[in-house]
Amino acid sequence: MNIYIDIDNTICKSPEGLDYSKAIPLFDRIQKINDLYEQGNNITYWTARGTVTGINWKLVTEDQLSKWGAKYHVLKFGKPAYDLFIDDKNINSEEFFK
Repeated sequence: MNIYIDIDNTICKSPEGLDYSKAIPLFDRIQKINDLYEQGNNITYWTARGTVTGINWKLVTEDQLSKWGAKYHVLKFGKPAYDLFIDDKNINSEEFFK
C-alpha cells in the first residue's frame, strides 16, 4: 500500500510563524507510521513546507526525520497549501491517531 503522510501538525507540532526548525515531534504518531513501514507499506512524507514562502526546508526536514527516527521511502515537497482537502481516500490525522 502507498501511504502519503503530512508532516506538520500530523507527526509533529509546528510552531507559530512557520519556523519549522522548532517543530516538536509526536513520537507516538511517528511510531505508528513506522509500524506501517515495517508492515511493508510504502511511506511517503509529503509537505507544504516552503510552498508559500519559497524557503527551502529540505535539509532541516531530512535532519528532523532522521533525529526523530521516522522511517520512510520518499520525502516530497511542493504539497499545495490548502485549508481543506476533500478526497475519497483521505483520513483526518486526529481521527487516525486516536
